[in-house]
Amino acid sequence: MTDHPTASSEYRAARKALHEAEVALRDQRERVAELRRALPRDTAVEDLVFEELREGRVAPVKLSELFADPHKPLVLMHFMFGKAQADPCPMCTMWADGYAGAVEHLSQRVNFAVLVAGDVERFDAWARERGWDRLRIVGAGDTALKRDLGFENDDGGQLPGVSVFERGAGGLRHFYSVCAFGPDGGRMMDLLSPVWSFFDLTPEGRGDFFPSRSY
Repeated sequence: MTDHPTASSEYRAARKALHEAEVALRDQRERVAELRRALPRDTAVEDLVFEELREGRVAPVKLSELFADPHKPLVLMHFMFGKAQADPCPMCTMWADGYAGAVEHLSQRVNFAVLVAGDVERFDAWARERGWDRLRIVGAGDTALKRDLGFENDDGGQLPGVSVFERGAGGLRHFYSVCAFGPDGGRMMDLLSPVWSFFDLTPEGRGDFFPSRSY
């Protein structure tokens, strides 16, 4: 623990209790990660055909082709854009700002791409405006992947989340997915953005903050 020299005995006692809770939370996070890694790796998926902008033209790209390095898993971020989501989601935008800054580090261990349901050419223009030049942007096209995994409603409503896939000798496998707005109160992807964690350090916490596309 790191306390200021002038901290009161009341503060030090409260900080000690908080420290113990923080350590327990860390240990629980590690336990959750261990349980996730132990998931059976037996869910086969077909090699779906998505859309990608190449040299100014929309071109087909297979799920297998998103594995630039076939020995690394693929992390696919579900961005709320397209169909019933006419404009890029502000919260997804905040998350993607973080991914764009970290993608070079991420690429050391994973393949990484952002999946949208809408017009990939229009979204690419938004990505360039945000400076996401290192993020691979893919459109779901006519595939049912988003619906199959619970990231798209029957009316075309989009939900944010993340999916992980593997590619091996046995083909493509779906390993894990989670939606940010889960049935048990949401906040299932907080750890994928540092913004919430910084707010949680403050006396006021995160309050009613909701990100904006511009400030």
